[in-house]
Amino acid sequence: MVVPNISKQFGIAIRDRRLAAGLTQERLAELAKLHPTYIGMVERGIRNPTLDAADRIAKGLEIGLPQLISEAQGQGVCHTKGEIRSHGRIA
Repeated sequence: MVVPNISKQFGIAIRDRRLAAGLTQERLAELAKLHPTYIGMVERGIRNPTLDAADRIAKGLEIGLPQLISEAQGQGVCHTKGEIRSHGRIA
């Protein structure tokens, strides 16, 4: 099994949380005071957010940055669309 790098894992955690909250990338960007394109690139693991940007994203998702990082590392579970997901795998 290939394990995604931390940037991709972090992006997956953000996307899972965003979808679970019913937010669009545009709305999360507004809440985090970031550009929607930037949110999309972070979710895809193309861009690595600064700590400041990561914290703003976490606040936009109404969770703490440590929790978001924990979910990205596979220690947390996120509920998305009626499924329990842990890094893209059905738990």
